[in-house]
Amino acid sequence: MSTSGIASALLALAAALFIGIGNVLHQRAAHAVTDEPVGTFELLGKLLRDWPWWRGSLIAALGFGCQAAALGLGSVLMVQSLMVTSLLFALIINARVTHRAVPAGEWVWAVLLAASISVIVTVGKPTPGAARASLETWTIVAAILVPTAIACLIGARIWSGAVRAVLLGLVSGSLWGVFAVLTKGMVELFGSGPMAVLTSPELYAWVLVAIGGTAWQQASFRAGALTASLPTMTITEPMVGSLLGVFVLGETLHPGNSGWWLLGATVVVMVIATARLARVEATAMQDAEAAEDAAKGAAPAGR
Repeated sequence: MSTSGIASALLALAAALFIGIGNVLHQRAAHAVTDEPVGTFELLGKLLRDWPWWRGSLIAALGFGCQAAALGLGSVLMVQSLMVTSLLFALIINARVTHRAVPAGEWVWAVLLAASISVIVTVGKPTPGAARASLETWTIVAAILVPTAIACLIGARIWSGAVRAVLLGLVSGSLWGVFAVLTKGMVELFGSGPMAVLTSPELYAWVLVAIGGTAWQQASFRAGALTASLPTMTITEPMVGSLLGVFVLGETLHPGNSGWWLLGATVVVMVIATARLARVEATAMQDAEAAEDAAKGAAPAGR
């Protein structure tokens, strides 16, 4: 791997660490900010006035900065593959916050996830493509993603519970995948000066996608069991980002003739391990919240 590739990988891992911490804080804030049923953007408005949520956002912002730097040096395929490790960091951090020991079975899935990511990076040898795509290309992407997102949002209004959480998680994860690809283009634009950034349509799409991704992420957290929302978002984001990296930016993999079979099997293992760990982590978060609620209920009332 080249020097820039190593630097990109290290920055992606740093981004995963900060975003993993931010996700833990965001999830806890989304459930603690109110006990009343609220709409997607009403919830976001309450969170914008909540310091614990802002603390998670500031830490996640450091992660997005590292992610942007990583995308400036490497491919979306490699960076998004490494970003999945945010789940591993969240697992360890939440276990420490809740004073919970991580069972040996969870470590097995964690090792499988880490190994699969290593295989994708080393065997797949992802190479960067273009930094930006044409307006025509993004129009085609929007023609596919926007109706799909609208269908998910309509379904989320019809159904409740786990189905609603999954549908909102699909919307949020897809938007964060788009955000990663747009971020790579923004990094290139920053090198051309402020006017190039301000006059670019990517800037405004980038901001809107970030707002939508955040709003529907928090709504998904509250919609139903975290065991439904967290795995959905964790898998959807890298999948959408990687597909866009290939079909929009022209990135490629070079595993060799015999390597495609190994790469395909590795992707399956990565998806299964990610879903398993996300479900375990979500269960642990819910158990911790239930224990906190029970402790509050058992505490004597003040005078």
